[in-house]
This record gives sequence, structure tokens and C-alpha cells, in this order.
Amino acid sequence: MTHDHDLVLRPTPAQTEAALNPPPGRTGGDLVIETLAGLGATTVFGLPGQHALGMFDALRRSSLRYVGLRAENNAGFAADAYGRITGEAAPLLLSTGPGALMSLAALQEAAAASAPVLALGSQIPAAGLGGGRHGYLHELRDQQASFRDVVKSVHTARTPSQIPSAIAAAWESALTAPHGPVWVEIPQDVLTAETALPVVTAMDATPEEVVPRPELTALAAHLLSTAERPAVIAGGGVVRSDASGKLRALAEKLDAPVVTTFGGKGAFPWTHPLSLQSWLEDRHTTDFLEDADVLLVVGSGLGELSSNYHTFAPRGRVIQIEADAGKLEANHPALGIHADARLALQALLETVEARTDETAPARVRAVLDKIAARLDAQDLALERQVVASVREALPSRAPSFWDMTILAYWAWSAFDARHPNTMHSAQGAGGLGYGFPAALGAAVADPTVPVLAVSGDGGAMYSIAELATAKQYGLDVTWLIVDDGGYGILRAYMTDAFGEATGTELARPDFVALAESFGVPAVRTTPETLTADLSEALATPGPSVVVLPALLKMFEPTHL
Repeated sequence: MTHDHDLVLRPTPAQTEAALNPPPGRTGGDLVIETLAGLGATTVFGLPGQHALGMFDALRRSSLRYVGLRAENNAGFAADAYGRITGEAAPLLLSTGPGALMSLAALQEAAAASAPVLALGSQIPAAGLGGGRHGYLHELRDQQASFRDVVKSVHTARTPSQIPSAIAAAWESALTAPHGPVWVEIPQDVLTAETALPVVTAMDATPEEVVPRPELTALAAHLLSTAERPAVIAGGGVVRSDASGKLRALAEKLDAPVVTTFGGKGAFPWTHPLSLQSWLEDRHTTDFLEDADVLLVVGSGLGELSSNYHTFAPRGRVIQIEADAGKLEANHPALGIHADARLALQALLETVEARTDETAPARVRAVLDKIAARLDAQDLALERQVVASVREALPSRAPSFWDMTILAYWAWSAFDARHPNTMHSAQGAGGLGYGFPAALGAAVADPTVPVLAVSGDGGAMYSIAELATAKQYGLDVTWLIVDDGGYGILRAYMTDAFGEATGTELARPDFVALAESFGVPAVRTTPETLTADLSEALATPGPSVVVLPALLKMFEPTHL
């Protein structure tokens, strides 16, 4: 009996001929690049280093597009954004030791935000592996150990024939829900060794879907259908699984109000009558969610920011849908459903019975009115004007990338993302320097729309060298730098906690002149002219910088 897969695996005469006569001069590095191409990669990010040169040399014999950045952490942020925008695994080529370690901050953000990054690092020659002290350049006793606590999985290839399988396994891991970064390392001599192996063709590394168990979705559907005051918290998992349409359909079928987490911005329409928007750091929202008799949490672990700094204490039944099994019930007892958000929402949509609650829109409006009144009672006109100006200037479907800066903290709660997968920030791991290099990665992923990056002056200095990258590749990114002369949010935190701030004040360059020295047009703006200046910069192809000198304040916290 002949099975279909027997036919698929039988090589054609042309494949046999190619396998018997591979092109000369290939190395282990070619196996890396061929495998990436066979898996469907079209673009790689990175930075060359001595041990990794075998991979970089192979790039010139391939059709892959290479985008090189000026520091490894920035290359990692760019790959992170590419993965978020495309949903594809983003290859990141790194060298050994210092070059590899420089990527850790970016890989931590990718892990926290579930961005699929395939980091490929070199290693010292194979003879030096095993923890001995041989004195090789860049040598670490156990390089893998530095990555194991950060990435989803670690893979090693010690011989040329192991390379395709190691990379394919890593690729599958990166794209299995929840997405995340993975680490592959290959010794220098394996990358440079000549190989007579056939050229790697198409590789199958299709990730397994994380399917919900039917008895759990049946119970969840019953609880939601019979609830008196259901509510929904939609997290980043809804965005990553492209499930915003299913979320809206379910919310409308149940008449259930929806709040999105900061990572889930855009998962639910901002102006929908059932939308509580994203005011998670407001006690009025927290109180509303605590009062729900059934709370559906989709694609969120209800971590620190999503729980109003762990003050959230639900009184009703919690249903938690989460692709990361480790997050199920990590913070609150729940009916935990380990599943991809899209598949679980589809199962609920097919199973729940429609319910009608004509009071739901009014209850939502009452919460938003209370939030607005609380803000009105504070002196925050400047901050609200700046958020509104950015929203007005940014085209509806243009993505934005926000560094850890006061304006981003405002945007988490107050910015209307308008569409799923268009607003991203470093709120997963919370490291500085994310905004601009991530925006560059997004511009590479989709050059048809302009991209906005937002940084403070402190965070901008982490990635200022990438102005050269933006110019070199002509990337259509507008960088808004809010210059308040220091680490503004840390200044505010320390002043509130200790009465004065230490270590937060910064000497910084003339950002306009500095950008122009890279050949990047720049303008100094004001709150009054921000909309016009930002609109013009976004409408002009290529990189640009807009500098806003402003001292912004945060709204008063409600969790203390």
C-alpha cells in the first residue's frame, strides 16, 4: 500500500541531480542561510563578528535581504518588531560572547511580548566547548546558560549536518503559541568548514496549534451565557493570534464590556459602545472588573500592569484563556484554558448563547465619564493635548513604537490604536531604547506605511547610532523625541517616593543638529505645532526626527 507521504518524500530526478552535484565552495554558513530560506525567511537582521563571519559570507550567495544595525540590542529590537508586524520568525545573526550578550535585553522584551525572534549566534571553535578555559576570543564557560532563562528554547549544532534540523526545531519553537525568541548557536569552525552536503531546500517546521479542550470551552460558554454582569479583558494574545474580529463578535453576542491591556491595544474598537478602552491604571476600571460575576481574560496573564499593580481582586468567576501554560492561574484562581486565543474564541463563539443587556453601554459610559472627571480634576491639559496631537498626526493604519517614557505611559491608557497590531511598546520587559530600532524593523517589514517611534531624551541616547541605519536603508520612520532633560519617569518616581531625585538629570545633545549630521531632516516643535510638524514628517518619505522640548507629568496613580 502506498501512502501520500511516501510520494512526497521521493525526490524528483532534478532533485537527485542537484543533490549529487552541489555547487562548490559552500560552508556551514551556507547551510544556515539555505535553511532560513527554505523555512520561508526573506529578511535577516544582525551585526557581524569574527566567529560569525561564515554566516555573513554566505549571505552574499543568497537572496535574503540583510539589514544591519549598529548595536546588537538594537538589531534584536528591530527583529522583535519585524516578528510582531509580520507574524513570521525574524532571524537575528549574532557573534559570540559580547556580541551575543548585547542582545539579551532585546530578547527579554521579545520573550515578554511573545515576539518570534530566531537568534543565531556563533560559538568558539568546537574543540573549546565544554566549560574548559582555553583562552579563545569571546569565550564563555557556558554561553547557552546566559540565554536559557530568557528565550523559549536553546538549540546547538556541533556538526554541519545538525544545522538544518537545529534551525528548523528553533523556528517551530519560535512560532508555536505563545510566540517567542529562541537561541541557536554554532561553533565558528563548523560555520566556516566546507561542506559537500546537498543544498537545503524547503524545510517543514509548521508549529502545532494549541487547541482548547472542549469540556473547558463548554463550561466557559455556559458561565458566560448565564452571567448577569460578564466582562472581558483582552490581552496581547488576541492581537498576536489575529483574533480581534472574533473577540468583537463574542462581546456583541454577550453584550459584555471589554477592556484591553496595554499589550492588547487595538484588540477591540476604542469607540465601540462596549469598549472600556485601556484605563487599567484607574480604580474606576478596576472596580468595574471586580464587580463582574464572570470575567473572561483572553491572552493575558494579568500581570503587574494589567492588574493595576496587583490591586485587582476579582470577586466573580474568572475564565482565563492563555497560550502560555505557565501563566494560567499564576495570579488569580480561574478556569484555565490552555489555548491559542483565536481557537478558543472561535469555540466560545460557536457555543455561547446570545444574551442581551441593554444597560451595558450605559455602565461603560459611566466608567469612562468617571475617568474623565478624575483627569479633569488634575492639571493635565498639556499631556492630553500631546497625546491627541500624536493621534491626529499619525495615519490610521501606521504602526507606532513607544519607548519607556512618560508619553508612552500616557499612551498605554489614553491612545486609540484604531487597528490591531499597530501600537507596540517595551512594556513587556520595560527596558530603555526600544522605540526607534523597533520602528526600523517595522519599516523593513512593511514599507507601504510610515512608522512612528516615540522616545524620551534618555531612551533616545540608547539608540541614537541607528540614525545611520535609518539613513543607510532609507527607512520611512519618524522619530518623536520628547526632551525633558533626563529620565523623566524615574525623576517623577523618585521625587514622589523620596522627596528628590538622584541620577536622573542628563546632559544631552542638540538632537536636531545631531540628526542633521546623519543626513536626517529634523525639526524642533512645540505642543501647539506638534500636529502639523509630525504630520509633515510622517508624510515625507524616509527617516526624520521631531524634537519636542516638554516636561510632561503623569496622572495620579490609583493603586497606592
